[in-house]
Amino acid sequence: MSWWEAVILGLVQGITEFLPISSSAHVRVVGPLLPHGADPGAAFSAIIQLGTEAAVLLYFRKDIARIIAAWFRALAGQDGTSRAERLGSKNSDARMGWWVILGSIPIAVIGFLFQDFIEGHLRNLYLTAAMLAIFGLVLGFADKIGRKQRELTSLRGKDALFLGLAQAMALIPGVSRSGGTISMGLFLGLTREAAARYSFLLAIPAVLGSAGLELVTNADELTAAGGPGIVNTVIATIAAFVVGYIVIVWFLKLITHHTFWPFVWYRLGFAALIVALLGAGIIPAL
Repeated sequence: MSWWEAVILGLVQGITEFLPISSSAHVRVVGPLLPHGADPGAAFSAIIQLGTEAAVLLYFRKDIARIIAAWFRALAGQDGTSRAERLGSKNSDARMGWWVILGSIPIAVIGFLFQDFIEGHLRNLYLTAAMLAIFGLVLGFADKIGRKQRELTSLRGKDALFLGLAQAMALIPGVSRSGGTISMGLFLGLTREAAARYSFLLAIPAVLGSAGLELVTNADELTAAGGPGIVNTVIATIAAFVVGYIVIVWFLKLITHHTFWPFVWYRLGFAALIVALLGAGIIPAL
């Protein structure tokens, strides 16, 4: 992999990570189309997400700091010493801290137990195309029937669990972490912006944990023969950070006035393109 190919993959990651169109599917498809002609691998895909997650940390830094501070205050009993008060009954930011923790459990458990299967069989591009189409329609249906009245302050424990399970579906390339979480949020009655914001916050532990696990277990993929290399991985991560920040700003403004249907049509078109590329033998399924 050359440095400019790393830049392209980083740009693809940054553009697609926060949109409900599956960044992993795009990186998976674009890799074989570049001159080096290979899937960059699960480790590379997971690690460059640190760039886009750094963009989340920067954009939401005030919210994150407020949530963490409120969570620790409530846990320490400063809002009251009852169990409910320690769990944030008197402070919505403290509750949000608990909901992010609760919502992160499904993807952590499933990702750990089925890591080898996820990084092997689930990377089949026919499956990816199917997930793009199916969950694209799910997103459109959720956007159509969702009440879009609830704000994040109204979240409850069961909502956080359902949202966490939706995020865990994104372990299958093509589902989309933001797309799955946003769809569930809409089904639960959240506004478009509230669903998107929670999906960004919920992704922080998942992405940091995934990248850390890949560094521990599969870092040798980066330096193996034909692998992307450490320098190119860093280049791609930086590119993902810069573009990712711009996309966050644009996306949150867009969804305050527009539906998610343009992303639904895009997903369907991208799924059809993948099938066409596979059928023509231009890219391999695995």
